[in-house]
Amino acid sequence: MSKVAVFVDVQNIYYTTRDTFGRSFNYREFYKSIAANHDIAIAYAYAIDRSDQQQQKFQSALRHIGFEVKLKPFIQRADGSAKGDWDVGITIDVMETAPSVDQIILLSGDGDFAILLDKVKQKYGCKTSVYGVLNLTANGLINSASEFIDIDQKWLI
Repeated sequence: MSKVAVFVDVQNIYYTTRDTFGRSFNYREFYKSIAANHDIAIAYAYAIDRSDQQQQKFQSALRHIGFEVKLKPFIQRADGSAKGDWDVGITIDVMETAPSVDQIILLSGDGDFAILLDKVKQKYGCKTSVYGVLNLTANGLINSASEFIDIDQKWLI
């Protein structure tokens, strides 16, 4: 069994599945499918902490499934815009983990991660898999991945 590390951009997956399908991603089935064929070294889920009871229940469910949940505070700016981006945190964790695994699995459609995947493949020889909603995943990210898995109906609740 290959050793894998899983990185989930929770906000990205939430909005892309909601906007495309009106449904939520099935993290339990996803985790079970990965664990059936791979040795999961780590599984991180990156989320924004709004101190909302429903979100806290969701985060607890992720922990129960097997994810380590990393939280960043939600920041509401004076102009009404919001900030809660995990790109740098995910990048640091991927770079620190890549030397010790065979494969990086990223759940996101964010094209900013394309350079990261190129670097991980080139420097560490890791296979890179991206799970994302096809019509909302950046082409650069799809092209940088060793494999792209389209999140469709079978991955939803």
